[in-house]
Amino acid sequence: MSTLYYVHDPMCSWCWAFRPTLTKLLAALPSHIKVQYLVGGLAPDSDEPMDETTQAMIQKHWHTIEKKVPTTKFNFDFWTNNTPRRSTYPACRAVLAAKAQDAGKEDAMIFAIQQAYYFQAKNPSNDDTLIHCAKPIGLDTKQFQQDLHAKHTQQQLEHDIQQAQNMGVHSFPSLILEDNGQFKPIAIDYNHTGNMLQQLS
Repeated sequence: MSTLYYVHDPMCSWCWAFRPTLTKLLAALPSHIKVQYLVGGLAPDSDEPMDETTQAMIQKHWHTIEKKVPTTKFNFDFWTNNTPRRSTYPACRAVLAAKAQDAGKEDAMIFAIQQAYYFQAKNPSNDDTLIHCAKPIGLDTKQFQQDLHAKHTQQQLEHDIQQAQNMGVHSFPSLILEDNGQFKPIAIDYNHTGNMLQQLS
């Protein structure tokens, strides 16, 4: 068996843009390739409001993505409805807490966070948003809250980040194919699966 690692952050806008094509890619994978997700941890914990320069930079990224990946849409109300923070570790831990409770809920949690952020203009840097995401996908919210702040969840986050860095990953999303102990980066195509499937063969 080979392993395809998908390194992401649930609050990474390019990961949101990649989601539809990634879904098609994973559905078309050869049976000998298993898939493992790693959270890459885009921005560490912070209670500081995001400065205006960073806000402008991220909004510019959103506009760029909408042009380059036309199926991707963002709700720009996020920037007026919230006090944004440059902090994605809480959302990463939420994905790991969901996975710890039920491995089958990992991707559902990622999607719930993305929808809250990009469609509903809610802030996934906040616990209440993450708890709001956990309930509709069938998680035990009490257990989820405990796991969200548990020491073992933070340790797993640090482990994922270190594993991604050891594979040479420094941007998100990233695809890395491990085959016979060798790690091969797969060039991301946001709009088509063909080139990626070719690299994976």
